[in-house]
This record gives sequence, structure tokens and C-alpha cells, in this order.
Amino acid sequence: MKKLGLIVNPVAGVGGRVGLKGSDGADVLREALARGAVRDAPRRARRALERLSRVREHVEVLTWPGEMGEEEARAAGFEPRVLGSFAGRRSYVLCELERSGAPVSIACDDFVLTTSGDTERAAHQLLAAGVDLILFAGGDGTARNICNAVGDRVPVIGVPAGVKIHSAVYATTPAAAGDVAALYLHERPAGVRLREGEVMDIDEEAFRENRVSAHLYGYLTVPYARGLTQSAKAGGVAGEERALNDIATEVVAGMRPGALYILGPGTTTRTVMERLGLPKTLLGVDAVRDGALAGADLTEHDLLALVAEAPETFIVVTVIGGQGHIFGRGNQQISPAVLRRVGPGHVIVIATQTKLLSLEGGPLLVDTGDPSLDEQLSGYVKVVTALGERTMYKVGA
Repeated sequence: MKKLGLIVNPVAGVGGRVGLKGSDGADVLREALARGAVRDAPRRARRALERLSRVREHVEVLTWPGEMGEEEARAAGFEPRVLGSFAGRRSYVLCELERSGAPVSIACDDFVLTTSGDTERAAHQLLAAGVDLILFAGGDGTARNICNAVGDRVPVIGVPAGVKIHSAVYATTPAAAGDVAALYLHERPAGVRLREGEVMDIDEEAFRENRVSAHLYGYLTVPYARGLTQSAKAGGVAGEERALNDIATEVVAGMRPGALYILGPGTTTRTVMERLGLPKTLLGVDAVRDGALAGADLTEHDLLALVAEAPETFIVVTVIGGQGHIFGRGNQQISPAVLRRVGPGHVIVIATQTKLLSLEGGPLLVDTGDPSLDEQLSGYVKVVTALGERTMYKVGA
């Protein structure tokens, strides 16, 4: 039996849809939950474990209590060995109003608000228990905690569940993380090579002030399978100003009167806003209509309200260089609910040819958290790459 260590950061990514651009720090977590943020990391971890369950007879899962792994493992059909304890810890109670008719009922979810210290303690114990692989669900902050605890002493693969997924230690999707783990632990271990993966993270305070301050914090040993394990985020290339301006000119020229345009984060979409003479929230989501700003640094709730009032809506997103994601990385405000309301046919993808070449033939990727929607978004898309030019490019879930 191979030993799989499982760590879930239950609150990873809670700041995404509510526009907080991260979830580091207790105050930010509480603010996100107060805004109605959804704790999606446990569900993403279950998705990975469901794919791994095909080899459950050959894998023993070691994990921590509750939503830090135990509940997700049991839901996927495993009988985990549980390490650690939350005895004596206060629970956090989150209540939501459910208006399914009269009267209004209150549904409360009681859970332990875990910390980065819990993640590091769990990783230390899993390392001491001799696990063959650690599967963790979280974002770049969680990857830093894992790196602090285990370094390069045990292979690690991440389930992408945070707002920021810049590090090269993640699978491309939760399902891919389960596939990588299954291949490495049992199905084809000789076919999965180990490589060093960069652990990158940014200063969230600077991030919220529209400044990117990224740092390399270390390396983890990562099982690599082509098409399943992502690369580190690649930055822009100097000298592309003309290409970006041409793309912006093309997008602005095609804007329809009265239509709402939602623009995702990034320097490429910022160029579109500059062409319109409008400010851009570099790391947030903005909206324009008829050349005027309709909303800045919008949350999922804000977007749904704007879309409901608009006769027609389009979503403009760019490609993450080196990784290929167009949804599910840093633009979680454009949620499955928003995408379904707008419709996959109203998505405009923009990218320079250089950025597409950086993918080395790999597809564009979608990881919205809704597998059926990811399938709808898959296929081929016309990417605006220059003035009057579009490149047909494959999109994969």
C-alpha cells in the first residue's frame, strides 16, 4: 500500500468571488465570509479524490480531521487514518438565509476556522508518517506553508483551490490532480517524472492596491505529467506594446452600442480600458458600456446585478502566460453563475501571438469549478491576436 498524505485548506480561495483577491489573514477570511463567500476548496478536493478512488485498494490516505481532509476522503470512499486534533478549538458559525418561500429559514454551518499553522503542522506529521505523496488543496499561500514544512523531502501535488495559482506545483484542474496522484502512486509510476516546482506568492496587501509584488519562496518536488501539471505563470514580454494596442483597437472597434462588456484582470485587458480612456483595476474585474465605466473592481454579486439589467453582455478575458487558463485563475468573480447568464458564445479571448506560443501547443484551459460548464466552454475559440486578426485555438477543460 502506498501512503497518500491529504491536506485541505477549507478557506482557500474564499476571497475570489467577493473581490478580495486572496484569503490570507484571519481578518480577510472573516470579511470574505461576511460578504457571503463560498468555501469551495473542500468540494475541489473531493473532485480530485473521486478521480483517485479508482486505485483506493492500493492507497492508504492519512489526513487531518474535518474539512482539512477527513470529510473529503470519506465522501470519496476512502477510510482515512486521521492525525491531529481540533480539540478545544472554537468553531466558526456561518449562517445564511434560505428564501424558498415563507417563512424565511436560517441555515447555519459550524466549522473550525483553520490557520496556516494547522497546514504546517499537518504537513510535518504527514512527513513523519512516511507518506509517499502529499496531495493538498489550496492556493499559493498554502503552497508556501507546505514548502516551509516539508521542503523537497516528499513529492507534492496541489489541487488548485485558491485565488492566486502562480506556482508550478499544481495540477491544471482538481480532476487532473487526482489523475496525477493515481498515475504516480500506482498506475504508471515509472511514467511520471519528478521535477522541481517553483513556489511563488504575491504580497496580498500590494495586490489589493493594484500592485503586483511576486516572490520566489522555494521549490517543491512535483510529479509531472504533460497536460496534467501546470507550469509557473509567465510574465509579459518586453516590446509587445504595439501588439497589445492593436488588440485593444480591435476589441473597442467591435463593441456594440448598449452592450455591457465585462473585462477580466491583466495587462492585456488594461490596454483595452486605456484605449477607451478609462481606469482599469489591474487585478480586478471592471465593466464598461457605451465607452463609459459601468463598474470597477466588481464582485460576483455586482456582475450578476449588471448582467440582469443589460440587454446584451460580453466577457473579455486574456490568457495566463505559460499556463493557458482563461477562467479559474484570479478571475473567480466571473463565476459559473455569471458565465451561464452571459453565455459561452459571448466570451471574447484576447492574447498576443507570443503568449499563445508560450503554451508550446498546449490548449487554453478552463477551471470554473463547474465541470459541465467547463465542457460547454471547451472546443475552439477565436482569439483576438492583432488588428483584424484572429487565431483559432483549442480550449480544454
